[in-house]
Amino acid sequence: MKKTSHIRPADLRALARLATDATLGIVDLVEDVHHNVLHPARQTAPVPRRTRGITGLVYGAVRGATRVLGDGADAALARLVPLFGERASSPQREAVLAALNGILGDHMLKSGNSLAIRMQMRRGGQPLKLERAALSNAIPQAGGKIVVLLHGLCMNDLQWKRQGHSHGAALERDFGYTALYLHYNTGLHVSSNGRTLAALLEQLVEQWPQPVEELVLVCHSMGGLVARSACHYAAEENLVWLPRLKRLVCMGTPHHGAPLERIGNWVDTILQAIPYVAPFARLGMLRSAGITDLRHGNLLDADWEGRNRFVRTEDMRSFVPLPAGVRSYAMAAMLGKDTADISNLLLGDGLVPLDSALGRHADPERTLPFPASHLSIVYETGHLDLLGSPRVYEQLREWFVAPDV
Repeated sequence: MKKTSHIRPADLRALARLATDATLGIVDLVEDVHHNVLHPARQTAPVPRRTRGITGLVYGAVRGATRVLGDGADAALARLVPLFGERASSPQREAVLAALNGILGDHMLKSGNSLAIRMQMRRGGQPLKLERAALSNAIPQAGGKIVVLLHGLCMNDLQWKRQGHSHGAALERDFGYTALYLHYNTGLHVSSNGRTLAALLEQLVEQWPQPVEELVLVCHSMGGLVARSACHYAAEENLVWLPRLKRLVCMGTPHHGAPLERIGNWVDTILQAIPYVAPFARLGMLRSAGITDLRHGNLLDADWEGRNRFVRTEDMRSFVPLPAGVRSYAMAAMLGKDTADISNLLLGDGLVPLDSALGRHADPERTLPFPASHLSIVYETGHLDLLGSPRVYEQLREWFVAPDV
């Protein structure tokens, strides 16, 4: 059995590449501020402004030296990494990588950084090879009922176990499901993850050792958006897994967006309006595509393609209905004891407002039509508490034992 490690030798190379990218970004930022000080009357450009003359040469030299040092460190580490062997990843390392991917995951993928998470099904923290023989060996007890659990932003599949409880393990015990856990890069666009998930579920159903009688998706936070996106693209492509999907459970999902991302967008707008500090707006623009999709709850490529995702706009996303023929459920958490206090309604679980989690919208045509019996509010509960609260599982259990309608 391999020893677990909080950091692998290969991680050092990937982190060194990120450090080089960060240094180059800081140089761009400093030069842009310098330019605006020298030329305050000129309108700030959305890209870094370059200085001229000797000043420009100095900044150019710093960039060149940074690239040379970065390339040298990368080459040296590339030769050294194989000498140290490999170790199993620790839960602490997995948590850090999940957070890093949530914040910078799109940049990491584009730059070819090895720390970028690739979507995969996992069980017990181990990746599953979606081939019939491999699945039979990995899960000898595999039955015809599958539940896939989808984590939220900056999280990973191991974090479904919280305070000694796992919804997946409990559903296996009480209802005979085989629990699988999606692991994915939450920094990518929701629609990109939705398309990949649709294809992955197709492969899973085709290669499962037993005929799949029932598929269930249990989702936390952003995971619910990814699942809804996957359902949309599966319907477009007539994928075989969608008719097998019987239940979709969304817990703390920001169906109509989250206010923290809207606040971040306001900060971007204010900073860009002030010439001397406008370059600092780019610091906020480092946040990933996955995060900016949470502003309104984007689900489709059309919601972001051809648009500057950092420019403040009204909600222009396409309306995506709940998947047809699927029993869909929405659970919201509230930090307060009741819904009488308006601040509790707005604050919700600390990250997602109550109405957004329940699919409600000021425009009735955008409200998601969850049946009243498929809606639930869990009081005195925070966003992350949805993962391990016994009260949450009791509600799940009630929904699962209810007769099909």
